[in-house]
Amino acid sequence: MIPLTLAETEEENIIKKIGGKPEVKAHLETLGFVVGGTATVVSAMNGNVIVKVKESRVAVSRELAQKIMI
Repeated sequence: MIPLTLAETEEENIIKKIGGKPEVKAHLETLGFVVGGTATVVSAMNGNVIVKVKESRVAVSRELAQKIMI
C-alpha cells in the first residue's frame, strides 16, 4: 500500500485504507473516498491533489491525501 500522493496521474486506483481520526475519515467519506472505491489522481501541484472520485473531481490537501492508502 502507498499513499495517494505517490500515485501515478490518470491511473485508476482502488482505495484500500483510510487513516486518521474518526472526524477525518468521516469527512473523506462524505467527499466520496470509501474503502473499495476508486480514485484517480488528475493532477498534483502546490501540495494539493485533484482526484477524480465517483465521477466528480475533488481537491484535497497533501495531508489528507497522505491518509488515503491505495
